[in-house]
Amino acid sequence: MELFHERINELIDILYSKEKDSISDASKLIADAISNGGVIHTFGTGHSIGFGMEMSGRPGSLACIHQINTSDFVLKGLVTLADFKDQKNIFERRPGIAEKLYDLYNIQKEDAFIIISNSGINGLVIDMAILAKERNHKVVVITSLKHTKAEASRHPSGKKLYELADVVIDNCGPQGDALIEVDGAKKICSASSITGGFIAQSLTTETCRILDEKGCFIPVYRHNDTEGNVAFNNELKEKYKGRI
Repeated sequence: MELFHERINELIDILYSKEKDSISDASKLIADAISNGGVIHTFGTGHSIGFGMEMSGRPGSLACIHQINTSDFVLKGLVTLADFKDQKNIFERRPGIAEKLYDLYNIQKEDAFIIISNSGINGLVIDMAILAKERNHKVVVITSLKHTKAEASRHPSGKKLYELADVVIDNCGPQGDALIEVDGAKKICSASSITGGFIAQSLTTETCRILDEKGCFIPVYRHNDTEGNVAFNNELKEKYKGRI
């Protein structure tokens, strides 16, 4: 535990030092979208789903964050649960389905995307980034550059996710994600969930600072501890109804 504490704090310090300018650039892009009435769509598969959860739906988070989730294919009857869970044809590695997923939602021209993948080499996230760029949305990518540059793309184009971004934020994690070498296992203790949480909250903080400097309304949920806060949150939900 002490070793993990040491290593993860070292990694966070490296991330902050190396990527703070990229986080600021991404926050400007996000703030511009929000000030123009846009929604920010987060998309990741596997453990990267957690990034959108970290960034949305609770006190202190921006109300205009929408999480795109591949499980909506099942919920809306587009694929069976068995097909979705098929380990011989892993869903997140399939190219050619991003447009169907995009069309499930009320995505508007003012909206921007945050696309998260530690490896940045799988078909679905790359297809979503290509589609978002084709439709003139700004795209922020969160990835591990060490990981993605060490492995071949699984997309037919040969492209990797970071190559499609307006802004790339490197989570600075190692190839394979795990931090600590131990006897009996090659490595343990994955880092990307923690670095992802740090990036998500840093984006929220910096975006709110920029919106405040621009004199824009800051759409952040409040704690439901008073009737006034409950009413404020309900107004935010109504403002973005059908989009988040």
